[in-house]
Amino acid sequence: MSLYQVQNMTIEAARHINEWTYEEPYSIYSMSGDPEDLDELMDGTYFAVYENDQLIGYFCYGKNAQVPGGVKEQLYEDIAFTDLGLGLHPELTGKGRGARFLEAIMDFGERTYGYDQYRLSVASFNERAIHLYEKAGFKETGTFVNVSGDRKVEFMVMKKAEGAMT
Repeated sequence: MSLYQVQNMTIEAARHINEWTYEEPYSIYSMSGDPEDLDELMDGTYFAVYENDQLIGYFCYGKNAQVPGGVKEQLYEDIAFTDLGLGLHPELTGKGRGARFLEAIMDFGERTYGYDQYRLSVASFNERAIHLYEKAGFKETGTFVNVSGDRKVEFMVMKKAEGAMT
């Protein structure tokens, strides 16, 4: 079994991630290719994840992991929780790779920063991700609707209070 390597985001990795396109209905997770998305990926809060020198995903902690609709509804006020945002390469989703990927991200946060309580937001239709998060010990704590242009998507906020998965 290979191990994941976590690195600070590089411009090369950010450019690749900015081109990832997810199939419907997961297209809300696709980057736009806009320079603003590239700037966000390079703002110092994002990490790239590699397996056997291949970029397989990314993640961030903090405000960039929060969805604007959830901020508006004040669902991220509890500062005891670390917000977590993540993305697995589109070609790897739905293939049973998520649990190990999520575990590596939470383990990195615990080892590097001492994080032991996590919060994330997931589109309510994304049943496969919700199932993964529930298996990892996350519990739903609220929902909100995020409006982006003419698109309205319901999101679920989930929290895990007892640290990285074992």
